Amino acid sequence: MPVPREVLDALTDVQVTTTSGKASGFQLTFNLSTRSPLHTLFLFTSGGLIPIIRVLIIVTINAVSEVIMDGVMTNHEVTPGKDASTSTLTITGEDLSKVMDYFDFSGIPYPCMPPFARVALVLAKYAVLGIVPKVIPSVMVDVPLPTERIPRQKGNDLAYIKQLAEEVGYVFYIEPGPKPGMSVAYWGPEIKIGLPQPALNINMDAHTNVESLSCSLNSEEKKLPIVYIQEPNTRAIIPIPIPDITPLNPPLGAVPLLPKGIEEFDETARLSPVKAALTGLARAAKLSNGVTGSGSLDVLRYGRLLKARRLVGVRGAGTAFDGLYYVESVTHKIKRGEYKQDFTLSRNGLISTLAKVPV
Repeated sequence: MPVPREVLDALTDVQVTTTSGKASGFQLTFNLSTRSPLHTLFLFTSGGLIPIIRVLIIVTINAVSEVIMDGVMTNHEVTPGKDASTSTLTITGEDLSKVMDYFDFSGIPYPCMPPFARVALVLAKYAVLGIVPKVIPSVMVDVPLPTERIPRQKGNDLAYIKQLAEEVGYVFYIEPGPKPGMSVAYWGPEIKIGLPQPALNINMDAHTNVESLSCSLNSEEKKLPIVYIQEPNTRAIIPIPIPDITPLNPPLGAVPLLPKGIEEFDETARLSPVKAALTGLARAAKLSNGVTGSGSLDVLRYGRLLKARRLVGVRGAGTAFDGLYYVESVTHKIKRGEYKQDFTLSRNGLISTLAKVPV
């Protein structure tokens, strides 16, 4: 339900952060008077009468409404003001993945079920929250016979799903929307392909749509992952270098960075060759992003919301840094009369792979 008018009038600042590979978070700041109804809300949500309060944050840009956060409150902090009649209430929270972190379900058996089927079954219990699973089966299928081993859950649902994702080189996150009260729980490979968002323009006079943008090259972080597998007959340990270019992680720069070191994964020797390779591919994709960018934009000038975990074009940054990037994180900063976004970008090479960046 919509918050009361008194609560909305007291709201002074909204901040929502979405980062690739991490849970999304939010922070709400309210100015309180001694007679504010928020004092009652604070008492209700401090772990007493109402243990969990769900928060939906919806923004409307050019008559299009989008859900930028669907989560739960996790912390409250009251700071006294300069006089005794006012104070500041700061509420922080996380997306709905936090609900999956509360209860321990260790010991639940999953006989004859591959990892993606286990994930789908775990997520099914959260359908009441409007969470829709989007589970991508892995090319590596490990289904042990019930007579040999029955996989059992360890820890809470969130930890178990992330563990299954790491074993096959996948990621897991919950994305709000597309409708209020709905969210998509994605379990699959980190995809860096698709239709890019409108380009970020810098130093282009009237076409400039960002307030700041800086790009940098850090070739020292580029390393070559090496996984080890054990040959079952001779028990010999075999090192295998893992490339950072895959169909889901294509080269976004025409000139790739050369690795200046290696990173060894000794623990993969106990895994199957396919599982070891998938673990190495996921790590290689993260080690290849030596070209980064960061900046801020005004949403009204950009004309829409910049979204994380997607591609975006950059123009006007110079020949070496123009082209497509992967949006690593976006922070929404909303105040009265102002809506800005801070962003970070990354890619795995210099010089654009495209002759023209989509605008």
